[in-house]
Amino acid sequence: MDAKHRTINIPVEVLGLSDIEIESVKVEATHQISIHVTSTQKEVPCRICQRPTEAHGRGRELTLRHLPVFGMPTYIKITPRRGICNHCDNHPTTTECLDWYDANGKYTKPYEQHLLFELINSTVADVSAKEDVDYHSIEALIDKYIEQKIDFTTIKSLGVIGLDEISLKKGHRNFVTVVTHRHDDKVRLLAVLDGRQKMIIEAFFQQIPRRLKKTITAICCDLYDGYIQAAKTVFKNNVPVIADRFHISKLYRRSLIRLRKSELRRLKKQLSPQAYQQLKPAIAILKKQKDYFSEEESKILASLFAYSPQLKLAYQLSHKLTMIFNSDLTKQQAREKIMGWLAEVASSKLTCFNRFIKTLNHYFDEITNYFIARNSSGFVEGFNNKIKVLKRRCYGLGSSIRLFQRIILDTLGFERFASKVVYG
Repeated sequence: MDAKHRTINIPVEVLGLSDIEIESVKVEATHQISIHVTSTQKEVPCRICQRPTEAHGRGRELTLRHLPVFGMPTYIKITPRRGICNHCDNHPTTTECLDWYDANGKYTKPYEQHLLFELINSTVADVSAKEDVDYHSIEALIDKYIEQKIDFTTIKSLGVIGLDEISLKKGHRNFVTVVTHRHDDKVRLLAVLDGRQKMIIEAFFQQIPRRLKKTITAICCDLYDGYIQAAKTVFKNNVPVIADRFHISKLYRRSLIRLRKSELRRLKKQLSPQAYQQLKPAIAILKKQKDYFSEEESKILASLFAYSPQLKLAYQLSHKLTMIFNSDLTKQQAREKIMGWLAEVASSKLTCFNRFIKTLNHYFDEITNYFIARNSSGFVEGFNNKIKVLKRRCYGLGSSIRLFQRIILDTLGFERFASKVVYG
């Protein structure tokens, strides 16, 4: 036995490669496996006319990284045959290339897909270090296998579309718009658009094929006017544009926070330190930013509300609006209830809701569209949480294209690559 390597036997089926037979398998002193193979294909088709060629020697030996065998790095070595075509002008030569590698590649296709599988929920730097593969080679594989924009022909129906913004890097204001869609309880990425201007969003909506536009049931977004106006421009009144109810609730609860802070400042000046200290449990409950309270919490809050009837009334009105959104109402019923709520606020003389009411009146139709089918941007927020984790893991991503590719890999990678990876 050679001191530098030892020979072992491996069935050809273990490799998962077609049209080959194994000549030899050697374990090198460097703890790598080298497998010499030959092609079993009968002919070398011409690269131009695809007709069989005549034998014309062999090309240079190729060394291709393959899936690990027995936990060791494995390399396939093959010397492809060459053929000369007597049918084409100038009799061009063709070097044989089997379907499991590319002519100028360094890896077998199963190993390339293995690298992408390892990259799911990981980073290029980590996979590069673990597999001892060049960083830029892995990035090139992303470009080779992962599309840079959505292929609409693969989508049967869109359902509810969601729009939200996200910054590419923490602390930077280079925002991109993430477009998702939910159909049959599955959330998928549609696009990552550079910027959030109306014209950018509108241009994307125009790109959607007509057959898919007909399958859109709603468009959910926050109160950013660029999103709302872009959707209205393209879809007119055919698709309801819904201002997310959870963004709405944040706005009117923010009114409570402002009133709470001003009232507590007033009470701190008016009350003795001991009396104010007794209000601490009630203040702690209000800091939870709820507008509804349990029976026990209501008892604790009674002392604070006795000092500030305005604060009590504001929380009651906020709770009443929350109950409207929680109720099973038609859009028309909801409009009437909210109009009644506005009248009640006006008669209360409270001013803390003024800013919110201005927003409510401006986007009244989009806000009450929620009651058509009770769609919200909840699925968008959940999807964006995954993106934020991806961004932190990758320490930010430099472009909208790379972000799109990494989201596709993280969300669809198991479907695309898990079943294709063959392990020895």
